[in-house]
Amino acid sequence: MPPSTNTVFIVEDDQSVRDALGLLLGLQGLAVTLFADAESFLAARRADWYGCLLLDIRMPGMDGLSLQKRLAESGCLLPVIVMTGHGDVESARQAFRSDAVDFLEKPIDHDRLLAAIAEAFARQHQRRDDHDRHASAAALLAGLTPREREVMALVVAGRHNREIAQALDISPRTVEVHKARLLAKLQVGSIADLVRLSLQVSGQAAG
Repeated sequence: MPPSTNTVFIVEDDQSVRDALGLLLGLQGLAVTLFADAESFLAARRADWYGCLLLDIRMPGMDGLSLQKRLAESGCLLPVIVMTGHGDVESARQAFRSDAVDFLEKPIDHDRLLAAIAEAFARQHQRRDDHDRHASAAALLAGLTPREREVMALVVAGRHNREIAQALDISPRTVEVHKARLLAKLQVGSIADLVRLSLQVSGQAAG
């Protein structure tokens, strides 16, 4: 199995190109895993794979852009670098609409490829950090009581203690108690941090 460290996953149907890229990147000290088509990549893919995907557009069966779109829709965190021997503007547009790191035409410029991989690894690191922060925040929110969720929603909406008390038919003092418990459970130091955490989780869910 590929390691959990940065790995370049190459999906390319031309064996000579696939082997040449694997050799080139291996000589650069990069971990590489090779696939001859999109279907074999999908069959083997694991959620904990880390690194980036170097993807050919034209392949038998599922083409590269279809694979890129499918991975994006599934929430895959692997950044994608697209390569092709038949570059055209529309293909490039489709690739970048699906958040490709770069669109490389064959024969591949080695310096540009290595730069794209470095950028892809940086994106992967950032995506994983964002994903981990969101998962941690969501887990904390899941520990709130129904009443605490109600109070939090009104706090985030900008309502004052008296307004919250009236809306929930409780005392302003009880509102303060709930707010203090919210801050403690969510491990935040202020109402501003509480709002930021709520927006972070709701924004991730919407995306």
